[in-house]
Order: sequence, then C-alpha cells, then structure tokens
Amino acid sequence: MGLFFPMDDDHLPPGRRKGFARYREILGRDFKQFYLTNLLALASFIPLGLGIGYAVLSQSVLVLIPVSVIGGMIAGQGLAAMYDLILRRMRDVMDDWWAAFKKSLRQNWRAALLPGALEGLFLGFLVFAGALIWWGGTLTIGTALLLCAAIVIFCMIFSIWWPQVVLFEQKTVIRLKNCALFILQNFPQVLGAAALQGGFWLLMFLLLPWSGFAVPVLGVWYILFLAVFLLYDRLNESFKIEEQIGRKFPEQIPDYGDGEEE
Repeated sequence: MGLFFPMDDDHLPPGRRKGFARYREILGRDFKQFYLTNLLALASFIPLGLGIGYAVLSQSVLVLIPVSVIGGMIAGQGLAAMYDLILRRMRDVMDDWWAAFKKSLRQNWRAALLPGALEGLFLGFLVFAGALIWWGGTLTIGTALLLCAAIVIFCMIFSIWWPQVVLFEQKTVIRLKNCALFILQNFPQVLGAAALQGGFWLLMFLLLPWSGFAVPVLGVWYILFLAVFLLYDRLNESFKIEEQIGRKFPEQIPDYGDGEEE
C-alpha cells in the first residue's frame, strides 16, 4: 500500500531500510494489520466518547470526571494494543496481529489503566472546555494558545509513556522519570512529534463532520505510527529496546538474511 506510494524497493540489498524507504516498507507490509487493530482500538473509545458527550450535554463536571476516568481506562486497553502492534512491526516482529492483540490485553491491561484514566480525564476536560467556549463565544488568542500548549505537552508526555507501558514492566514513577529525561535529551524531536499529533487532531476537528468519514480508515493508528516512526531510533537508543527484548525473547530478533541494516 505504501500510503500512497508504489512499493518498488526490491532492488535494495537485504537489511532494514532507513528513512522514507523504511516508512513505505512498514506501511506497505502492515497496513491491513494496523487497520484491523485500529478498528478494535476505536471500539474501545466508544464508552469514553458517549460518557463525555453526555457530560457535555448535561453540563455537569460531576458526571464528566467518573465517565472520563472509567472510559479512559477502557480506551487505554485499545491504545496499548495499538502501540504494541506498531512497536512490534517497528522491530520487524511478524506475528499474527490478532494473537498480538490478545497478548497485549493479557500483559498490559493493568499498566494501561492509569495512563488511560489520565488521558480520558484530559480529553474529557478538553472537550468540556471547548464546548463551553464554543457556546459562550469567549475564545481569545490567549485561551487558544493555552489550549494548544496543553495539547502539545500532553502529547509529548504520552508519546514516551505509552511505549514504556507495552515494552517494559516498570513502576509508574520510573516511567515518568524516563519521560522527563527523554524529553529533555530529545526535546526538538519530541516537540515535533507532539506538534504533529496535535495538528492532526486539530485538523480532524476543524474539518468535522467530513473528517468523520476518515476516522475508520486513519482512526488512531496512522498518527500514532507516524509519531513512533519519527522517535523510534532515539527510543531504541535510549531504552535499548531491541537489545533487551532480544535477550529475553530471541525468537523476536528479525532475520535479514545476509545483509546488514541499510
């Protein structure tokens, strides 16, 4: 598939491709699996969306908080599975997507509860505040900048937190410490990936209702894949992802034939 470029890289030597060739390789090879997992991830967001919608219509923060927390915990399961599949394919682990989805639910459901709840709370208050501003017509430049800054900071933190959830067994405080250190060491790259995510969702919001037709196709998977793709080499370098997983699960070490990484 290559989104949306022809796959004509057969002339390249064996090994892991780099740059745009790598991007095309993964999308061309794994688009169907990303798409199917994305549908399940979207389904996990239904309770959160319905709960936030009801809280907004009732204009009740007391309703918003519990529905955002509970809905976020459920949505976190789908997000964890989506991140898990993306990171597996970035490592060229070619297992069955359905088996990987079920394995992610078994292994990551506890670790996904807290970030899922926090993400649900953030999205809930963001939508709630946006609705109040929309109805009241009180949007100012300062408010818009504050909301944009909050979204970018949120995306920066969770872009590093979620990969740790599905890759390593750690305490939450360690994950947060790793997030802070990684962001400080790779600030331009993390900021760029976060801004890309924020811009994507802002564009989807501004193009409603027409952008709703793109949700089943692009959903959450594409922008998450793009963010992980941009940060993966630095994540791997900092957290020794492939080295640690390769020691524990040798069967997940990809075989590139006679070639080295290209």
